[in-house]
Amino acid sequence: MKKIFLALLGMTFLSATSVSAQSPDVRGERPERKILIAYYSWSGNTKTVAESIQKQIGGDLFEIQTVQTYPSDYDATVEQAGKEIKEGYRPELKVLPEDVSKYDFVFIASPNWWGTIAPAVSTFLEKVNLEGKKVVPIITHGRGGLQRTVADLTEQCKDCIMIQSWHGYGNQTEGLSAWLEGVGF
Repeated sequence: MKKIFLALLGMTFLSATSVSAQSPDVRGERPERKILIAYYSWSGNTKTVAESIQKQIGGDLFEIQTVQTYPSDYDATVEQAGKEIKEGYRPELKVLPEDVSKYDFVFIASPNWWGTIAPAVSTFLEKVNLEGKKVVPIITHGRGGLQRTVADLTEQCKDCIMIQSWHGYGNQTEGLSAWLEGVGF
């Protein structure tokens, strides 16, 4: 009896969790949605995914670029990124979007660096007011999966309405179309 009760309790918890994790209805009654797809990409993988999203749903692309570039050597970049993340470093960005107030949805695409979002994306979140915006996290990774990326992005995105995230390996976009349709795009 105890096992049955625990199983039912577990199923109830999972059902409640999946309901609370559901994204708000993004279809809406608006004839046209304004979409910004902001991405940071060191290797080009995240850029490929961001461009694929734009091709499928439209919107404006915005590349998050740092003033100081990372080394072209992978190992040197990994080492530098690890140090920056540990120290909470926020690199200076070249430019910010002119006016995010005109957008209904903001896709934020980042690679998974050391289990979290890239420091440039953290700078972007600190500098751009996304209060009340529907934010869609997109994470690319090299086998690390999501780890803390979405949780950290959510924590840094003050007063945003978070939509269900998507993540994929490298620049592969498998499942992206079905996911976009599933969240109402």
